[in-house]
Amino acid sequence: MQDFGEYASWANWTIGEVTDATLGVESTAASPAAAPLPTPLLRERNLAVQFVAVVMAAASTVAIALVGTLSIGCHAAVMLVAKIGPLRTLYEALSGAYDRLLDQLAQKVLRDPRDTPALRLMIAITFSVLPIFLVQLVLKKPSLLLVAVFYLSLYGIRFQRFVRIFSVKHLEAHRPQGYFSGIYGKIFGRYVEFFLGYLYGNIPELDRTVHVRLHHRENSGFEDNRFHAEYDRTSRLDFFRYLSGNVWTVLGIEPYLYFKARGDEANCRRLLWGMGRYVIFFTALSIYEWRIGLLFALVPLLCINFITAMIAWVQHAFYDTRSPNDYFANTVTLCDEVNFMNEGYHLAHHHRCGLHWTELPAHHERLRDKMRASGSLIFRDLDFIGLFLELTLIRRMDVLAEKLVPWEPLTHEERLALLAKRTKPATNRLGTTRAVHPALI
Repeated sequence: MQDFGEYASWANWTIGEVTDATLGVESTAASPAAAPLPTPLLRERNLAVQFVAVVMAAASTVAIALVGTLSIGCHAAVMLVAKIGPLRTLYEALSGAYDRLLDQLAQKVLRDPRDTPALRLMIAITFSVLPIFLVQLVLKKPSLLLVAVFYLSLYGIRFQRFVRIFSVKHLEAHRPQGYFSGIYGKIFGRYVEFFLGYLYGNIPELDRTVHVRLHHRENSGFEDNRFHAEYDRTSRLDFFRYLSGNVWTVLGIEPYLYFKARGDEANCRRLLWGMGRYVIFFTALSIYEWRIGLLFALVPLLCINFITAMIAWVQHAFYDTRSPNDYFANTVTLCDEVNFMNEGYHLAHHHRCGLHWTELPAHHERLRDKMRASGSLIFRDLDFIGLFLELTLIRRMDVLAEKLVPWEPLTHEERLALLAKRTKPATNRLGTTRAVHPALI
């Protein structure tokens, strides 16, 4: 394994700059040459650490496969029910009345009524997932029916509910005071991360601390724990390697070491407090009934490990090997109606992370010239799960080539060549592929 000095020399790249007009904050990714040494735990690369990572990655794959089978399998049944005219009419009437009620409620409880879609999702999950969880605690003995309904309520049909809650918790991370206003803000606070997050296996503080103060600072560059330019993003095996390292982020360990190495004690304390609270929750649930701990805590934790790795894998999948630290080049944009709360405008979000999600499409248009100059990639008719399926899982590059929106006319073969070039592993100056990034197992 090469040492960090060789990596730092190899990583003499262009640094991307982020200016947040809304927050009035300008942040620049740290220069690799000035970066501190890796933390001792991750520098040792001992077999025990690697073994645990691989076991967790394998378990995460099994967990997401089981939950996915349930989530996708129920889609056909839902589509069949939707074809029944009277039921569809009743649903549309009830849904319309509910939306009007939510619009009125949002004016009273939200800081910004434009976030009504987030409110609707929070209410839906609270009044479906939480009662199931509480009933299971009362019954104590696990019920397979309750477990199945719990997972369906968490992740939804074809994972649609999780895709939406991911967007809601992501945007909440950028709101220091959360979604709620006045007395409701004091009661509910950052409701998704610090309450619903436990049910999803999301450790408190990972969103507002790690995502905002680490990922947006580094912009998926060399010092970001999500950096993966050394991997072939079309390889299932390479994704598994990346997944095995992601567990240390999901558990909060790797971000803690990142902040510790930089002397950022405030964020270290936040992470330790969040990790401690989740450990108490997980331990108490497992002591109460180990099978409930397994099904209602461990499985969601494994699932979120896989899903967050998958989303991080594709959101910054298309590096330009000439400047892998340029977030304009490596951040993908997905233009499609299925992207809840404009999640697909990921580059516009990175450039102005304080903008409200409704303003991202307009900001995307303002960035087009710079995006063109950087070679930023845009796809249509895709969400991030779909991009992962096409890019890595089933590797249908022809489909991605058709969905690519090039800046200038390209033949199908030229599109394929561009995608191959932007997803191949980056190499060092000697021309050899880097095996493992210092921040990854």
